[in-house]
Amino acid sequence: MLPSLFISHGSPMLALQPGASGPALQRLAAELPRPTAIVVVSAHWESHELLVSGSPAPETWHDFGGFPRELFAVQYPAPGNPELAQQIVELLAASDLNARVDKLRPFDHGTWVPLSLMYPSADIPVMQVSLPSQMGPALQTQIGHALAGLREQGVLLIGSGSITHNLGELDWQAAPERIKPWARDFRDWVVDKLAAQDEAALHDYRRRAPHAVRNHPSDEHLLPLYFARAAGGEFSVAHQGFTLGALGMDIYRFG
Repeated sequence: MLPSLFISHGSPMLALQPGASGPALQRLAAELPRPTAIVVVSAHWESHELLVSGSPAPETWHDFGGFPRELFAVQYPAPGNPELAQQIVELLAASDLNARVDKLRPFDHGTWVPLSLMYPSADIPVMQVSLPSQMGPALQTQIGHALAGLREQGVLLIGSGSITHNLGELDWQAAPERIKPWARDFRDWVVDKLAAQDEAALHDYRRRAPHAVRNHPSDEHLLPLYFARAAGGEFSVAHQGFTLGALGMDIYRFG
């Protein structure tokens, strides 16, 4: 059975400059059985209601600005799977979560950037589940539990965000080995609580974790972690690292 994953997707430039994360993602994909489909909760699809992408052929959305022209030329033409999208809606409904299909939603970069490194052939069906970010960690835990059974069908469940995400305090000149202590301390706290399966502390991270608000001025990039954790099994670290001094690039495996 496939695990679930939490992937820190970093800058959109990861697609062209994969650094250490690219080989880690490639190794992970090579180790796993080939998925029958992939379902992603991305930090870049915030919503008020719960939505599931249902296009049979989602477009690649370059949902950013200020990057090189080459990045805007990157396409990830993976198919969708409307039938599986409807199954996801039904699984959510069985857990008292109301959702509906969005037939127009394209792939945002939280989805296509890491998948372009893991599965560059873009031949596995991909769907996204939206992130009602104002509902916090508990909702993502509930969604993860609701969809965990898809792993038995060979579906790879991914939460795509970032273990730390304060873009205003990045050091654009920092070498890879230079990590700001407040970012490292927060990352280490999260890893410790994940290993201890301390769900109460994780759900209350904004009060309990060191430098929580500094690392996540808003928490949409951490929330996909709760989906991945609840959807999977035993926690392990697949990759750790930082770029730009404080942007965490960790990848976690659950199961």
